[in-house]
Amino acid sequence: MKKIAVFASGSGSNFQAIVDAVNAGTLDAEIRLLVCDQPSAIVLQRTQEAKIDSFCISPKDFTDKTAFEKEIVQQLKSRDVEFIVLAGYMRLIGSTILQEYAESIVNIHPSLLPAFPGKDAIGQAMDAGVQISGLTIHYVDAGMDTGPIIVQKEIKIHENDTRDDVQKRIQQAEHICYPKVLQELFTKETTNSVPRFVGKVF
Repeated sequence: MKKIAVFASGSGSNFQAIVDAVNAGTLDAEIRLLVCDQPSAIVLQRTQEAKIDSFCISPKDFTDKTAFEKEIVQQLKSRDVEFIVLAGYMRLIGSTILQEYAESIVNIHPSLLPAFPGKDAIGQAMDAGVQISGLTIHYVDAGMDTGPIIVQKEIKIHENDTRDDVQKRIQQAEHICYPKVLQELFTKETTNSVPRFVGKVF
């Protein structure tokens, strides 16, 4: 059973999907820690309900990013965390964490990368007038949503869709896809052996 930490900054809907999959026995993982950089984030309430340890940390309390990430690594190591799952974590992962968890960090992003990286990917896609967007699950490297792609799922954008409409459809797909892909990763001998593929349109 893989010992994981989930990083999140907001509502934590993907965190909840992962918790639900673990509880249902469809994801062979143990969530050792939730790392959050926002003290008012709703995801912290979810950890209380799920009885999962949380660690809330602000970069403003540290002299630099290295010191900030060293504290996070210390928390991870103290709980024997083997793998990091980013689920709406709104900070770039720096070299300190990357070195400790090389090829053991994944992220989910609400676009078909490399299109629309960074913040408000759904808004970017709608402003660009594209008819197909989606989600990407990828390994994390030093760039902004630039790591090797594992899985992509396409989502249609209809003519009369609002941003909320598109976000709901993408999130619904994320909540199904992320736990399944994590299970695939954790049942392979090496994480990078998981094939990349593009899923059907939702």
